[in-house]
Amino acid sequence: MFLPLRPLAAIVALALTGLSVAQADDFNSYPPNAADQSPAFAGQTRAAVIPQAPRLMRTPLIEGLQHPWGMALLPDGGMLVTERVGALRLYRDGTLSPPIKGLPEVDARIQGGLLDVAVAPDFATTRQVWFTFSEPRGNRENGVAVGTGRLSQDGLALEEMRVIFSQQPGVESPHHFGSRLVFGPDGYLYVTTGDRGIPPDDPVSQDLTHHLGKVLRLDPATGEAAPGNPFAEGEARPEIWSYGHRNIQAAALDLQGRLWTVEHGPMGGDELNRPEAGRNYGWPVISYGLDYDESPIGQGLTSQDGMEQPVYYWDPVIAPSGMVFYDGAMFPEWQGDALIGGLRVEEVVRLKIEGDRVVGEQRLASGIGRVRDIEIAPDGALLVLIDDDPGQLIRLSRRGTTPQ
Repeated sequence: MFLPLRPLAAIVALALTGLSVAQADDFNSYPPNAADQSPAFAGQTRAAVIPQAPRLMRTPLIEGLQHPWGMALLPDGGMLVTERVGALRLYRDGTLSPPIKGLPEVDARIQGGLLDVAVAPDFATTRQVWFTFSEPRGNRENGVAVGTGRLSQDGLALEEMRVIFSQQPGVESPHHFGSRLVFGPDGYLYVTTGDRGIPPDDPVSQDLTHHLGKVLRLDPATGEAAPGNPFAEGEARPEIWSYGHRNIQAAALDLQGRLWTVEHGPMGGDELNRPEAGRNYGWPVISYGLDYDESPIGQGLTSQDGMEQPVYYWDPVIAPSGMVFYDGAMFPEWQGDALIGGLRVEEVVRLKIEGDRVVGEQRLASGIGRVRDIEIAPDGALLVLIDDDPGQLIRLSRRGTTPQ
């Protein structure tokens, strides 16, 4: 059976009392954790504050979720939403389905569970769905895995489900799964992974013989390495696209079809990157942050030959998760801008990017909660997934628009 949500009158009442203004323009005033570090170029951190944020109306669409993590819009206006406990649900026309049948077992300890979800570009005809999850391996080991299946016509089951990719090696850790899914313009599937929380003195993200701390590029039908990957020969894993990442939980294509990612740093050093084939993004050899005991990461380096600089970094961190490049009618002033979820700062972070450089930053919907994922509704409103128990799906619209 479907679970009814709040009646429209209650939603409207909450929306009218839920107006917010972006956080006061003081986010650049907080001192960095790594006070002795300096950016490699002007504008690499603490970009100019974008003034005059719009007043946003907050409309709760779904309440009572258990640590929601990912969402994917469907062509008919519905949406798939994951909960880390292992549930995939369909939201459509104001109702939320019970957990969809046919999903595999997940290891839902700490940061693990059912994570991201994506649908085929031709979903309207194929109904094909992809998802990431922490796959139990026995002896408390687990690993990031990618599954796929076909959503039944009634939306209640995932049919012909199969696991097409399993991260190697398995790790005994409940941390840093990465797990964003992005279809590239060529139809191949990018999958992000984390370093699994392994301490920096073991630089697993630099090791090309396994999948930890990488961006992967897969054939979505088979899970095998996509043609054109940079490490097709030798001992390196052929699925690898880029490496030297810590924990990528935000990834999206910009309006030109280029892949961007945002990864968690330690104490400072959250990074915005534009991963390119075969490039090394440095972790843990270089970092704009400190370890959690306030000691340097490794030798305390922020640059080294052969390693890429982040396009942008934050210190203090925003704890990034979820990302979209705005392409909608409701906020034309945001067109092409990156919108990134902030778990720690509990707001949406807007970046204005010109070419490959960030030229402005703004904070939106201050205090909304731990923003885990962001999508754009058909009318241009933002759909924001709040990771908590209970969690929420919230619509952010320009004041005066009608809740949908």
